Amino acid sequence: MTDISQTSRLQQAIDVAEALSLAEQQLLLEILAKRLHRKQRQQLLEEVQEIRQEVAEGGITYSSVKDFLAELDK
Repeated sequence: MTDISQTSRLQQAIDVAEALSLAEQQLLLEILAKRLHRKQRQQLLEEVQEIRQEVAEGGITYSSVKDFLAELDK
């Protein structure tokens, strides 16, 4: 989707939200905040799951900071 169409969709959403009463706008904000939090939590859980899988498969190794810095210098 292009930036223009995304901006247009966003502007449409803003226009619709502004047409709501103050109580409805507050409720909308609460709903959106909860949904955003849920999506962020789900994304974090997926990332943790991927990392756990990489660890289980041996794709991640542990070492000291000294070893890490030495590896960067290579």
